Amino acid sequence: MNLERVPNEEKLTLCRKYYLGGFAFLPFLWLVNVVWFFKEAFMKPVYTEQLQIKTYVKRSALGLLFWVTVLTTWITIFQRFRAEWGEVGDYLSFTIPLGIP
Repeated sequence: MNLERVPNEEKLTLCRKYYLGGFAFLPFLWLVNVVWFFKEAFMKPVYTEQLQIKTYVKRSALGLLFWVTVLTTWITIFQRFRAEWGEVGDYLSFTIPLGIP
């Protein structure tokens, strides 16, 4: 999608939809929101909707950072302690690795 051809009101609506969609456990939408609208929010000349877009982009970046931190922490803990958790670790695993941990 080329944001250059989209009216500012529609940009704001789209940015808001991606921001709210990220709360449905879809942090990828926050990443898309930050990448697509960063230039609109911080590098374009000032226009009426820009302040709201800037707010959504900042909040999307914070939400994305939060999710990356949580997922990285969980993956690290799970990889480190899965074998020590015994059956519980196996039940949480999609595939059970063979061999000695």
